[in-house]
Amino acid sequence: MANLTAEKRFVQIERLSPLALAYIGDAVYELYVRTFLLMPPKRMADYHNLVIRQVKAEAQAAKLEILEPYLTALEKDILRRGRNACRVKPKRLTLKVYQQATSFETLIGYLYLTDFQRLQELLAKLKSIPKIS
Repeated sequence: MANLTAEKRFVQIERLSPLALAYIGDAVYELYVRTFLLMPPKRMADYHNLVIRQVKAEAQAAKLEILEPYLTALEKDILRRGRNACRVKPKRLTLKVYQQATSFETLIGYLYLTDFQRLQELLAKLKSIPKIS
């Protein structure tokens, strides 16, 4: 997508499925959490456990609840698209939690590709990620 004009790139992003946006959003959010938790230095096992607690579906659903009051109509539409893309309930979660987590990832992916500054604004509202003592 790097060689495309901004308008053509936007059109291609708009054509991506919600699950494709969630796929990239999951990676972006995990990188954000890993970066946030990097300091102060910790043992690798501690990093891993902290990251897993923050990127699991239940935590993402909780983060979405924090962000919802700040979202625009377009962002809420992206959430709806992500939620509606979930058709299969995983074994360990309720369908609602899975849908919320997928919606969260879809929004993160969409903003990463279309409006990185807005993504940073919203992620700044989540700086309450707990750190290990």
